[in-house]
Amino acid sequence: MINGHKLNLGCGTDIRPGWVNLDSSRAIPGVDVVHDLGNPLLPFADGTFDYILAQDVLEHLTDPVATLRELHRILNPGGRVRIRVPHFTSRNNFIDPTHRSRFAIEWFDFFVNGSRRRTERPYYFDFAFSRLVEERITFESVSFWTPFNPLVGWLVNLSRRSRIAYERTILRAVPADNIVVELQK
Repeated sequence: MINGHKLNLGCGTDIRPGWVNLDSSRAIPGVDVVHDLGNPLLPFADGTFDYILAQDVLEHLTDPVATLRELHRILNPGGRVRIRVPHFTSRNNFIDPTHRSRFAIEWFDFFVNGSRRRTERPYYFDFAFSRLVEERITFESVSFWTPFNPLVGWLVNLSRRSRIAYERTILRAVPADNIVVELQK
């Protein structure tokens, strides 16, 4: 883990000691910074944080790209952001009425230098992370598919190619839960 300041963006009740816990709710004890994430401009200077956790946040926003741009801005060079969002096949996308965006594994490629999507369309966005540190698709521990999920999860996460194949083939009939990525500035 990188030493330095850490931000827990959209922390909810996951209050982390030693971190800056930011949420839009004033009603949650332990929130350090109250900020409406509908406004993607975050109240921090450039390069404030070495590590940012954005767990179950981006899917709620009307402009997740603007927020990702801000996370890039407030990260120190070499800093990392860990993101968890529902996979587009996740039933949680359709259960939670506050979810506004859907995500596929290659969605994040547009924001990573050297990736295929970024290379094809470098003009799409005015910022990029230097590398993808981690990437995986998780599967629900309790569902109709539970007996198959450990095997499917293992197969899907064997390689980047297998994750993309999962999304492009009938394999996605076994719904995923989340996408977890860690990006480095």
